[in-house]
Amino acid sequence: MRLRYRRDYTNGATYFFTVVMFQRVAWFANPIAVAVLREAMRAEMARRPLVIEAMVVLPDHIHAMWTLPDGDADYSTRWRNIKRTFTTSIPPAQRPAVFASRAHKKEQAIWQRRFWEHRIRHEEDFCNHVNYIHFNPVRHQLVKRAIDWPYSSIHRYIRQGMLPIDWGSSALQLPDDVGHE
Repeated sequence: MRLRYRRDYTNGATYFFTVVMFQRVAWFANPIAVAVLREAMRAEMARRPLVIEAMVVLPDHIHAMWTLPDGDADYSTRWRNIKRTFTTSIPPAQRPAVFASRAHKKEQAIWQRRFWEHRIRHEEDFCNHVNYIHFNPVRHQLVKRAIDWPYSSIHRYIRQGMLPIDWGSSALQLPDDVGHE
């Protein structure tokens, strides 16, 4: 019996995503890899617009919140293209060995299959997920303060006066249903 995934495809909606590297390999511990990911995202956004509401790139996974244009719910193609562009930037000799199940599907061993998606339902849900994204480096004990993580949209939020510079310096309580990895 094949498991069928049900995704929420609501045109013009805002979505929270968790996208994970295969076997949690820390590809994004390398700043060059983060730069390649950024370029892959810019290229995809030029083809298929979206608004990045918040995002954090951690060593082995990404959390992002996107708002899609009216009449558009195709986040799956966007993620597929971003993943493909990133993967093709890695020289074949540097790619991990591929298991038979992945070779059969012509997949590389860079990304976990699929991703987690959650449609943002209201303003409180939006705020909770933005906070989850920005606090994630602290939660994973990568830094003591959220601002100390370089690959986070928290810097934009602080620059625009939406968050104080010391935001995320102390514990953050969020509902249990916020975020997923």
